[in-house]
Amino acid sequence: MADNDKAKLKTLLNYWIKHNEEHEQEFREWAGKAGASGAVEAGAHLLRAAQEMYQATEFLSKAQKELEE
Repeated sequence: MADNDKAKLKTLLNYWIKHNEEHEQEFREWAGKAGASGAVEAGAHLLRAAQEMYQATEFLSKAQKELEE
């Protein structure tokens, strides 16, 4: 990978990780609100989306770590 591509990927990974963390938090917040209002299934789906976002962030963090080595 060219140095400029590697630098750009590092920047993108930082952005994607932070962005995913923000979305994960929002999904969890709205899952709670949905569940509290009686939309239990919608809340469950939002919670699942939050869990999947967490997993995606873990993979992005692993890619970031590999680039640092």
